Amino acid sequence: MKRTMKSILILAGIYSFNISVLAESNPNQFIDSRAQAMVEVIGTNQSLYLSNPELFKAKINEIFEPMVDFRRVGASVMGKKFYLAATKDQRNQFIQTFKTSLLDTYSSTLAQWGDQTIETIYPDTLEFNKTEDVKQNLITSNNIYPITYKVRNDGQGNWLIINIIVNGVNLGLTFRNQFQALATEYENDIDEIIAHWTSDANLES
Repeated sequence: MKRTMKSILILAGIYSFNISVLAESNPNQFIDSRAQAMVEVIGTNQSLYLSNPELFKAKINEIFEPMVDFRRVGASVMGKKFYLAATKDQRNQFIQTFKTSLLDTYSSTLAQWGDQTIETIYPDTLEFNKTEDVKQNLITSNNIYPITYKVRNDGQGNWLIINIIVNGVNLGLTFRNQFQALATEYENDIDEIIAHWTSDANLES
């Protein structure tokens, strides 16, 4: 069950982040299109991770890297106290470490997945606020997992994910708690926190 939840969280994270180069005024339509694109990538590259893991990672990265405002998410994970205490270089280093760790974790986990489908729950409204919740169901062979994406309009027509809740588990809070635990372990040494960061450390709890 723990392994299943970890995989669901990771898969949901990949599905959720928005590709900024393809603007869409309706966040539900955009998230749905990215989810279906990700299903296609996974379905057609099941064996690639074993034969050429770097190429598989590149295919994932092509969709993943432009999707999220890592600066905003990274600042949220660090929390106000540590973000303000960190130097500019430390902030940039954590953001890069956070991004790289997520990509490595996602690519290895996605390789283990077979068939699955995504259904987007469309609201009646066509008018959207600065932030919106987009709801989907991740459907596997033996279960259905509800996903809620908190998305934010960047003012240029792009909807960016700023948090994810999967089956009741708040992914942003999970990572923030992980950062705080590392801060306690390494006596608030930001360099040590960065050095020991892995994005899936607490996903099995």
